[in-house]
Amino acid sequence: MFHFIDKHAMAAAIGLSPHTLKRYRLQGTLIEDIHWIRINPRCVRYNRELIQDWVCNRHAPSSHQKAIEEYLNSLACNRKGRKIKTKRHSV
Repeated sequence: MFHFIDKHAMAAAIGLSPHTLKRYRLQGTLIEDIHWIRINPRCVRYNRELIQDWVCNRHAPSSHQKAIEEYLNSLACNRKGRKIKTKRHSV
């Protein structure tokens, strides 16, 4: 399971400053909707597991790519054979 955490918790987990995380985000080193998500214009959350994997595998991109693919496959919208039930409203 993947967890999204705030910049302070993420920085503490990997030993970097929140400013460094922001710099990596703005430079495109960390990818939006993969390594981090924007909740609203003032709220960003970081994917703890993927960023920890990136720290360990930043010099082995193919290894990190496997972790990214695992994350994407775990998303409900990407699961094969699963239908999302929606309520139908009669008019």
